[in-house]
Amino acid sequence: MPGTNLTREEARQRATLLTVDSYEIDLDLTGAQEGGTYRSVTTVRFDVAEGGGESFIDLVAPTVHEVTLNGDALDAAEVFQDSRIALPGLLPGRNILRVVADCAYTNTGEGLHRFVDPVDDQAYLYTQFEVPDARRVFASFEQPDLKATFQFTVKAPEGWTVISNSPTPEPKDNVWEFEPTPRISSYVTALIVGPYHSVHSVYEKDGQSVPLGIYCRPSLAEHLDADAIFEVTRQGFDWFQEKFDYAYPFKKYDQLFVPEFNAGAMENAGAVTIRDQYVFRSKVTDAAYEVRAATILHELAHMWFGDLVTMEWWNDLWLNESFATYAEAACQAAAPGSKWPHSWTTFANQMKTWAYRQDQLPSTHPIMADISDLDDVLVNFDGITYAKGASVLKQLVAYVGEEAFFKGVQAYFKRHAFGNTRLSDLLGALEETSGRDLKTWSKAWLETAGINVLRPEIETDADGVITSFAIRQEAPALPAGAKGEPTLRPHRIAIGAYDLDGAGKLVRGDRVELDVDGELTAVPQLVGKARPAVLLLNDDDLSYAKVRLDEQSLAVVTEHLGDFTESLPRALCWASAWDMTRDAELATRDYLALVLSGIGKESDIGVVQSLHRQVKLAIDQYAAPTAREALLTRWTEATLAHLRAAEAGSDHQLAWARAFAATARTPEQLDLLDALLDGTQTIEGLAVDTELRWAFVQRLAAVGRFGGSEIAAEYERDKTAAGERHAATARAARPTEAAKAEAWESVVESDKLPNAVQEAVIAGFVQTDQRELLAAYTERYFEALKDVWASRSHEMAQQIAVGLYPAVQVSQDTLDRTDAWLASAEPNAALRRLVSESRSGIERALRAQAADAAAE
Repeated sequence: MPGTNLTREEARQRATLLTVDSYEIDLDLTGAQEGGTYRSVTTVRFDVAEGGGESFIDLVAPTVHEVTLNGDALDAAEVFQDSRIALPGLLPGRNILRVVADCAYTNTGEGLHRFVDPVDDQAYLYTQFEVPDARRVFASFEQPDLKATFQFTVKAPEGWTVISNSPTPEPKDNVWEFEPTPRISSYVTALIVGPYHSVHSVYEKDGQSVPLGIYCRPSLAEHLDADAIFEVTRQGFDWFQEKFDYAYPFKKYDQLFVPEFNAGAMENAGAVTIRDQYVFRSKVTDAAYEVRAATILHELAHMWFGDLVTMEWWNDLWLNESFATYAEAACQAAAPGSKWPHSWTTFANQMKTWAYRQDQLPSTHPIMADISDLDDVLVNFDGITYAKGASVLKQLVAYVGEEAFFKGVQAYFKRHAFGNTRLSDLLGALEETSGRDLKTWSKAWLETAGINVLRPEIETDADGVITSFAIRQEAPALPAGAKGEPTLRPHRIAIGAYDLDGAGKLVRGDRVELDVDGELTAVPQLVGKARPAVLLLNDDDLSYAKVRLDEQSLAVVTEHLGDFTESLPRALCWASAWDMTRDAELATRDYLALVLSGIGKESDIGVVQSLHRQVKLAIDQYAAPTAREALLTRWTEATLAHLRAAEAGSDHQLAWARAFAATARTPEQLDLLDALLDGTQTIEGLAVDTELRWAFVQRLAAVGRFGGSEIAAEYERDKTAAGERHAATARAARPTEAAKAEAWESVVESDKLPNAVQEAVIAGFVQTDQRELLAAYTERYFEALKDVWASRSHEMAQQIAVGLYPAVQVSQDTLDRTDAWLASAEPNAALRRLVSESRSGIERALRAQAADAAAE
């Protein structure tokens, strides 16, 4: 039986048979405050290519009351099986289907999610349909190439608001009847329902007028900085419409900050849902605002690339996500008035790091992945689909030229508006505008897996003049279990030549841009020139490759990494050092020394915060166990010193306060956290506000300083949804057998927790300095995993499968236990992938620990 799965072949056959015209969806949500189920009535009009055939429509529902096909009642008990309604005896031409069902509210962030705000005890609803969850709310042909118009009619409790893809109508007797949408895919339809707070504006330019709305729960309204959000949105409208040469394709644009959202945001056409943690309750660094802006621009770019023009099948998911990821960074870098023109630094620092990590896992796959069914796509929202794909698109822009790239994109939108496409449609348009043959490029970059390494090979004479310069490209073996062969690829890169100026700053004096292809590429442009202090491959981060420095450049960078005048080359060097640490080429203790020598000069707060996370991970996982405590002590003392030295009230001060709280360990350090909480000590400029208080409380709970009463008292100060999650993390973090047993039972042995609270409990349960306490749960994890996967929704099961894997138990025993489970449990491909990825992390950590021990 297919369960909730759908294969590509089934989708192809259904698309060959059917052309869907329209949906009319009538929902009765008057009982939403109480929860349970709701009435869903769907009427679908569709055409059939040949008579006498049969097909099916998708529905996940507790009960189906009526199924009527072309006026004939079908036996619901007979035709509704296994999340599908069979449609026998279809007529040639027009068919009309009506389905009446009871559908269920969820607390998993899939389908129609229901959340009750502890501040006002009101229910708030929103839909999340990607990949296959529209069928949890109405009967649908759940595949992206069967586009249709959607008309929603919703009955809601009095005083509530209903928002959908179409402009919001005036309700009549609490019934909201929306006009039909344009032809869109089912997964980008949306409903957001509840007593939401809203702020409205308009985007106006050259006679165009698009209504804009921002929504959140009333309990967050005081923190909603709507003007800043509208400012970024307008910049995106200006930039995308100019670059795409296609007017925004929908009648309005709402952005809805919703609770307990599993992802960052979702590109529902004209009604984007965004996680409401982006409504900042406390002071955050500028890096958080930059990430929020990137998310806003990412979803706005999807209105064209994804919603207006949509992939035919999920194997081109990467193209949707990679394009939006590239577009968000490009807009931030180039849009007039942007507050984050250094966005390519952030891209190199965060997106590329994610991509490199993902591409070295046993689950690595070509950018254009082979998606045979829905199970495949559900685990494919990964660093290759988003970050590697975007990196390759960035290189494609450099390869064909920016002007030709966007002219091709413009032709693509005009040619395929409100339709479905394959990758070949975009590449064909780009070939037309650039004159480049992209078939070879596509095969090398999009249809192969794995990563390349670029190394400089330099010779100089006695006077320091370069006599030979070449770039050696390597294609390391793919990880064990990965499919495919190592591939050398064509790269468009720049080489930066940097020297120290009189002030001790590293300044670029020369730049060479060229194509690298094959195993060895000569660079004659640098021959005959004086050898600079640093030669940086892939300067400006044009290509996707791991880069290594030559010995002399590495020595200079080790001493002067913080002295680059520009943020991007610093980020590239930081990334290279981190990659070397992960690859066991640089000992953890040496990586820590490098960070401590240069981080004080790093001005980019996003890079600083990434270094904080990476150092902690390196010490926790990659340090020799015998050295770990000494390294943690050294790092924690440094975080406190930087905290005290940072400019009062600065982003750096806040970042260092969080870094200090994450590893505070001595009685004196923990006393300081306690004193900052109760106000008996202060640090000038540091506001110990709600979110920072929770960071301190959670650390004090994790080391046993705070128990249930102190956590409960803090929750009384912050009796909100966020406070509930923070308290759940703190309770699960306590270093007692009882606390761990309680957390485990609530997540694994019960299925009552909502998605966000379950995630919070898992975050508290796993503490890297509680390895001995957690050791007993390795066996329990493997005993429970398969049943959890079979009985929970995908989102909830994935949280458990990844979050509770014994990643802190870095040992051969963990590898052996994992292998034994993989061999005996026979998990499906999706679960096998997740566990294998986690296993790979143990292997990498063991290699890094050995390298660190050897450096001792």
